[in-house]
Amino acid sequence: MNKGERRRDKSRRENRKTTALKVGVLALQGAVSEHLEMLKKCGAKGILIKKPEQLALVEALIIPGGESTTIGKLIRRYGFFEEIQKLVDRGVPVYGTCAGLILLAQKITGSSKDIVGREQLFFKFMNIEVKRNAFGRQKESFEIDLNVPELGPEPFRAVFIRAPWIEKVHDGVVTMAKFEDKVVMARQGKFLVTAFHPELTNDTRVHRYFLEMAKN
Repeated sequence: MNKGERRRDKSRRENRKTTALKVGVLALQGAVSEHLEMLKKCGAKGILIKKPEQLALVEALIIPGGESTTIGKLIRRYGFFEEIQKLVDRGVPVYGTCAGLILLAQKITGSSKDIVGREQLFFKFMNIEVKRNAFGRQKESFEIDLNVPELGPEPFRAVFIRAPWIEKVHDGVVTMAKFEDKVVMARQGKFLVTAFHPELTNDTRVHRYFLEMAKN
C-alpha cells in the first residue's frame, strides 16, 4: 500500500468512527454552512439547528462565530437558552468558535448590554475569562500558523476575524494553543473553544478532535 492509499484508508477508518454522530450547528448567525461542510468531510451528520426542539436530536453542538451580542439576543428571543442548558446537563459536548467561545465563558471583559439594558447573555459553562474583539476589528483580521500539540506535529493555519482571546483560565481548563502569549484554544471536560475559525480552512483536525470528544 502506497502513501496515498494509506492516507485514504486512514480517512475511511476515521469517518467510520464518527459516522453515527449527529452534530448540531446553531443556525442563528455566522459560518453555519462551513461548519456543516467540515462535519461532512469528517463523516459526521451535521444538523442545522433553527428551533430549540431540534436540540433533542443531537449528540454534540457547535456554536459558530458571528457577533456575540446578537447571537445572545437571538438565543434569548427564540428560547434556546434553557434548551442548551438541558443539553449540557445531559453531558452533550459543545464547541464554540469565536463568538461561541465568548458565549461559553464565565466572564466577559467589557461585555455590552442589549437594547433593553440587560447584560449580554452568556452561558458561563467554562471556567475562563474572555476579552471581546481583543485582536481588533474586521480590518485587523489575519491568519497565522499555530502549534497545537493535541492535533499533531504539523502547525494549524488559524483564521482570526474580530477575534477574542482568553485572558484567564481557571481550575479544570486545559490550554491547547497560544498566540503571542494569549490563549486562543482551550478545553474543559466536554467543552472546546477556539478564538479562530477552523471551518474556514481545509484542515479538519479541530473538528475531528471535537468529534472524538463527543464519541468518548
